[in-house]
Amino acid sequence: MGSNSSSMNNIPNAEQLVQETGFSAAHILRLYERFQFLDKDDTGQLRPEDFGAVRELAMNPIGDRIISAFFSPGQETLDFASFVRVLAHFRPADSNRTRDGAQPEPANSSMRKLKFAFQLYDQDRDGKISRAELLQVLRAMLGMQVTEEQLQSIAERAIQEADFDQDDAISFDEFRKSLEKVNIDHKMSIRFLS
Repeated sequence: MGSNSSSMNNIPNAEQLVQETGFSAAHILRLYERFQFLDKDDTGQLRPEDFGAVRELAMNPIGDRIISAFFSPGQETLDFASFVRVLAHFRPADSNRTRDGAQPEPANSSMRKLKFAFQLYDQDRDGKISRAELLQVLRAMLGMQVTEEQLQSIAERAIQEADFDQDDAISFDEFRKSLEKVNIDHKMSIRFLS
């Protein structure tokens, strides 16, 4: 552990990131190594194109949407702390971690995971998933496996099932309600090194 704490000293705000994200010191160290690997220019900042080295993202049909979720609108670079905060959405939820009213909701809570997933669809960030946005994701995910007519049908059915207020779009609340029976913690968790 001595080497962990001395290496942690080289990471800006490391202890704060441990507290804020729930990652262990070992996870923070490993994520820092991965961040440095992606930071080919050694600037301490990542750009969207730096994520091209992550094979899983390059192969993912919505990898570009996932990458863009790391960046706020208009933001062109990402520092290590922001990188870790986004990855915390994918950390398995803590079943034994208690929350008091003063603590902010952890990034890996079901609600924060749902908000993150919603952003992957809501590309114009207007608070609604339009039919066109849903079709973009379906095209990316299903590609040539289905016809355009089938894609349109899938999108139509999804909108009909989730659009409770009949405005021809899916709000976050409707998105959340439509996924109540889905184990979002399981679907949006990546097992990090212990």
